[in-house]
Amino acid sequence: MTYELSGTPEAEPGTSAYARPSHRLRWNKVPEVTAYFWIIKVLCTTVGETAADLLNEKAGLGLTGVSVLMSALLAVVLVVQFRTTAYRAGVYWLAVALISVVGTLISDNLTDNMGVPLETTTTVFAVLLAVAFVVWYRRERTLSIHSIDTTSREAYYWLAVLFTFALGTAGGDLVSERMDLGYWLAAALFALAIAAVAVAHFALGLDAVWSFWIAYILTRPLGASIGDYLSQQTGDGGLGFGTVVTSGLFLAVILGLVVYLAVTRKDVADPARLTRQTA
Repeated sequence: MTYELSGTPEAEPGTSAYARPSHRLRWNKVPEVTAYFWIIKVLCTTVGETAADLLNEKAGLGLTGVSVLMSALLAVVLVVQFRTTAYRAGVYWLAVALISVVGTLISDNLTDNMGVPLETTTTVFAVLLAVAFVVWYRRERTLSIHSIDTTSREAYYWLAVLFTFALGTAGGDLVSERMDLGYWLAAALFALAIAAVAVAHFALGLDAVWSFWIAYILTRPLGASIGDYLSQQTGDGGLGFGTVVTSGLFLAVILGLVVYLAVTRKDVADPARLTRQTA
């Protein structure tokens, strides 16, 4: 939650120029970064991979049709998210799950339908994410997710999240295909990369904001590799559970965790911890 201290108003006739200023309370619109956050994030990325494959196979709309449908659904959920006055676990994580699917579909459309090389898509999404961060910082002077308490900051946040999912998808596919690792080895590689970021942050003092966003990007290919390993046929290096079982299982776990967090509010910032801003 953000505590905003407005400027001192001009004195009214007959009143002191040092009259008590008005105050405003604003809630942060995203959850606290806890173990629950990272667990659900990885689960959402896994669902994004398997659900995108499932919809493309079963919906009969084609890759482009599915992309349009899911993008429209995401837009509706984001409208609801923007209209909330504080973080709501159900709405927030539904938006993350849908943006994971849409990010996957965008990357797949570029590579499969348009024939754009993975090197190109990875570079383009990296540049777009960098531009989003630069504009966000120039306008707001922060990239911290602990201060997503205005409409503009929330817009920058969700734009960055979309680009991280698209970049993670393209970059993960690029690494997996070029190195020919197989699904479980790819998952292990990305897990080690995330662990390295954690060590760099906690032991070497890497900035918390950049540590968060680097790890956020890396969780996308980690979740995708896990999803592929579980869903793909054994002859292709997977365990053969299929996209229906894998998506259903992970969605059930996500739902259980989100309900738990909605009830316990363990991922909501302590109201006593305030950030003061001067208007």
